[in-house]
Parts: sequence; structure tokens; C-alpha cells
Amino acid sequence: MENIKKHTPQDFKSDQEVRWCPGCGDHAILNSVQKAMAESGVSKQDFAIISGIGCSSRFPYYMNNFGFHSIHGRAAAIASGVKCANPKLKVIQVSGDGDALAIGGNHFIHLVRRNIDLSLLLFNNEIYGLTKGQYSPTTKYGYVTKSSPYGTIEQPFQPGAVVIGSQGKFFARSLDTNLKHQTEVILESIQFKGTAVVEILQNCVIFNDKTFADITDKEERENRQIYLEHGKPMVFGKNKDKGIILEGFGLKVVTIGENGVKESDLLVHNKLEEKPFIHQMLIDMKYPEFPVAFGVIRAVEAPVYDELMEEQIEMVKSREKIKSVKDLLYSGNTWEIE
Repeated sequence: MENIKKHTPQDFKSDQEVRWCPGCGDHAILNSVQKAMAESGVSKQDFAIISGIGCSSRFPYYMNNFGFHSIHGRAAAIASGVKCANPKLKVIQVSGDGDALAIGGNHFIHLVRRNIDLSLLLFNNEIYGLTKGQYSPTTKYGYVTKSSPYGTIEQPFQPGAVVIGSQGKFFARSLDTNLKHQTEVILESIQFKGTAVVEILQNCVIFNDKTFADITDKEERENRQIYLEHGKPMVFGKNKDKGIILEGFGLKVVTIGENGVKESDLLVHNKLEEKPFIHQMLIDMKYPEFPVAFGVIRAVEAPVYDELMEEQIEMVKSREKIKSVKDLLYSGNTWEIE
């Protein structure tokens, strides 16, 4: 991809009126994506935004670059096709928790399994917003919605666990209210070689307001969130005096200075570790027992599907005697009629 000019976020803004509800977390995500794309150094014409159906899937209309608003649950399939048909494009798929993990669940796991080189931004508000408040695959157990008036009796998906289970190589998590961190994580997903899934916890002010209030409370969020950085100890808390250690086969929250615990005893985050054992446990951490983990949790290099496909095509072409349609028509047993 050519770096023809240095872009600004404004270059990626379309002239369309943004039609999300006032206060919706999608507004913040839109700004973060535009900032990340401007900072990536990738030319505007080399980006393609692919979406499915849902509130989040209005995204291509608000972007001033190539895009495709596809059909419900099929964004991953179409994004895969776009990338394989034109490998030079930097493809970003935008999906909600319903679009990606319910009707689109099968496409999601196979996109991740294949490790196609694209970014997948998963807006997780734990509800169907566009269709007015039905429970989704990530809705909390027991939650009362329009389609579960007595409380949902389904166990919710943990998106990161689905990524790990699908042999995923990149998983990150961020919050719609933390624009700086969100931008950094999205930028890293754009730069990663392979399928990069970013779960963004996003508030729906109409149908699932304050679903993440326990961890976003201004007074307590520093004690209930942990921001992971590669190569650094897992420290959190208002006073940076709490941390995560490995005890037996599980994680444990400790206080630095108590019971002889030192900062050097804490786990050091390693996003590059191929074995997903620790990554899975970090993804699963939930309040109140643990802080919720944010940042790039996993980023492991592996062969990329679209590159392997291109290499295979070139290999087959080099071995074949048939180079054109004419060669094909004149191959095998042929004869001329006079």
C-alpha cells in the first residue's frame, strides 16, 4: 500500500448526517476509527469498511472511503471475499454482537480460523439495538428484555473465548468511553498481520443503558479495570497497589505490600505467547472477583490465509503449461475440420 499523503481524521469523515442516538457509544468509536486510520499511514483509497446489519453497521455511510453495507450476519464472508479478491486493501469489518455472533457466528469462527488479514471491530452492547431490545448472544444471564420477559436462561458468549476457541491469533478489548486507548488498540489491529478481533464494550443508551456501569463508574473504575501492556507487570488500582499473580492453575488479585507481595511477583503480560492458557484467563476475568482486562491480550504471528492463497495460485500457474484461454482450447486431443 502506498503512502501518498498524510491523512487527518477529517479526511475519513463523510458528508452524511450521523444518525445514531445521542449518547450512543458508536459516536466515540467512529471518531477513534477515523483517528486510527489517519495515523496508520495507509492511503485512504486502500481502506475498505465492510458491515453487516445493526446499529453499528451504518458505519460505511459515515466514512469517506470504500465500503459495503452487506446483509445480516454475512459481513465476515463478504469481508473475506473482498480481502482475497484484492489483497492490497486494508479491510475493516464492523459488526455488533448479534450480527457477528448470532446469525453470523459460523462465518465469524471460520474467518478467525483462517486468519485472513483484516480487522474485525466487534461492538458489544449486549443487546439487539436496531430491532428494539431483544437479548443477544452476549446478554447477561437472567437479564429481562423484550424477548426474555422473565429473564434470559441462556449462558452468554464471551467473544474473546470464541476467538481463542477458533484458534485466533489476535484479540483486544477496549471501552467506548476511553477514546485514546480505543484508538491505540484499533491502530494495532490495523497493523497486525492476520485476523485481528477488537471487542469494544459499547453502551446502548436506549435499550441497555449502563450495562457496564459496574466497571465504568468514575469513582471505582481504576479498581475495576486493568489495562494490559506487553512486557509490563499486571498492576491496577487507584494507587497502583493491586496486581495479578498466577496461583496454581488460576489467577489471583493481590495487594502489593501485603503478605510480602512485591511488584516483581506479579504476572508480566506477554501478548506474544503462542499457548493461550493465560490469555484465556485474562479474557475471562469478571468483576467483582477480578478487574476486567483491556488492551491487546493476544497478538501471535501465524501464516495468513490470503497470502498463502496468492502463493498457491502463483505456484500452480508456474507449473501449468496452460497460460491462457487459447492454450486451454488447444490442449488435449484437438483436431481441425477442413
